[in-house]
Amino acid sequence: MAATASNFLPFSSVNSLSFTTVKALSESGLSSIPSSFASKNSLEDIPVINPPQGTLPIIDFSLLTSTDPQQRSKTIKDLGKACEEWSFFMLINHGIPESLTNRMIQGIAEFFDLPDKEKREFQGENLYDPIRCGSSFNPVKEKVHCWRDFLKAFVHPEFHFPHKPTGLRDTSFEFIKNVREITRELLKGVSESLGLEPDYIAKAVNLESSLQVFAANLYPPCPQPELAVGLHPHSDHGLLTLLLENGISGLQTLHNGKWVKVHAPPNALMVNTADQLEIVTNGKYKSNIHRAVMYSTATRISMGIANGPSFDEVVRPAPDLVDESQPAAYRAITYREYYRIQQANALNNKSALDTIRIQN
Repeated sequence: MAATASNFLPFSSVNSLSFTTVKALSESGLSSIPSSFASKNSLEDIPVINPPQGTLPIIDFSLLTSTDPQQRSKTIKDLGKACEEWSFFMLINHGIPESLTNRMIQGIAEFFDLPDKEKREFQGENLYDPIRCGSSFNPVKEKVHCWRDFLKAFVHPEFHFPHKPTGLRDTSFEFIKNVREITRELLKGVSESLGLEPDYIAKAVNLESSLQVFAANLYPPCPQPELAVGLHPHSDHGLLTLLLENGISGLQTLHNGKWVKVHAPPNALMVNTADQLEIVTNGKYKSNIHRAVMYSTATRISMGIANGPSFDEVVRPAPDLVDESQPAAYRAITYREYYRIQQANALNNKSALDTIRIQN
């Protein structure tokens, strides 16, 4: 799929106006959004709630890595409960300096402030290009465009990142390396919460050669945020996605039939369980359906780091979690093919996962 045809918005999508990024469209002075951005989402009647304080699960990373066996054991149980009941949690005391996350957010803001001509240098040619920049999600496939510009980069097993603005590449390398180490420890805890050996999942998905994808999202001010969508409801393609934002909340997670607004503590990471984890755990830990919203005056920036299996690894339910009472719920598939299915189509809940679901 050619990025030149799909990454940036075709002019016809914005009523023939000469804008190809949502940022440029936002800054054009429109009082209403083009019809191609107006959504009548199938989940629009689902209530949206502000959860009472203390409702959303919080995992203390320092306790998960503690040498105190009782503290660690309790945290592993809490982690398993969060994965099973919420498919989501907030991670505190993760060890990434706040100064580093602030530099990262500032650098990404400066990237999106580059002239559109300079950003087009990074638009890529196809899904597997290591760096891609564009707007919406997949303008060719989707019926309603997302009010969003993005930057995506494959950052492991080989590190790729734009060379501008100055300093962002070095900052991102340091930040993403920290995220990868945190993810490894989280997956150890997830394995143990399932009664498996700590390195079970890491071995099953060849984590040493794992694909790690960085995605930065810009949600500029929208004149009609009640009609627009930042990102359509979807689940992520990897194992765990770690998310950070610029202090402006916009993530909503679907829980017990309601959209729950997420307000993370300062410098906390938000963690979504993703499709590959649902496959490996044979459905015990479901992937999280979530969406992004935007505002009329504020600019929201988020950074999601999707941590997956090795690109060419065949992913299937863990044999230790399959038996006569719990047969395999998903067919085996390479992560590369799964990534292609998810990225080459419009976002729609768990549509990619549904393609490999086995009806027992």
